[in-house]
Amino acid sequence: MEQLLTMPEAIKFIAVALLIGFGAIGTAIGFGNMGGKFLEACARQPELAPSLQVKMFILAGLIDAVAMIGVGIAMVLLFVL
Repeated sequence: MEQLLTMPEAIKFIAVALLIGFGAIGTAIGFGNMGGKFLEACARQPELAPSLQVKMFILAGLIDAVAMIGVGIAMVLLFVL
């Protein structure tokens, strides 16, 4: 019977899956925590909502950037190495 993948290729695919999967899980947890805290803060002090919303969108971009960096590293692992 012929072997479909060598061991280094299989480990590479597992590493790519873990990078993308943990990045997605971390982003989902981060967005959930951030959204919940934002709603709590707006409920306590509604007059600060516009200021908090700007800060929330900046943090959303940073949280999403971490996941995209992980996807970029995964693609390099998959296609270049």
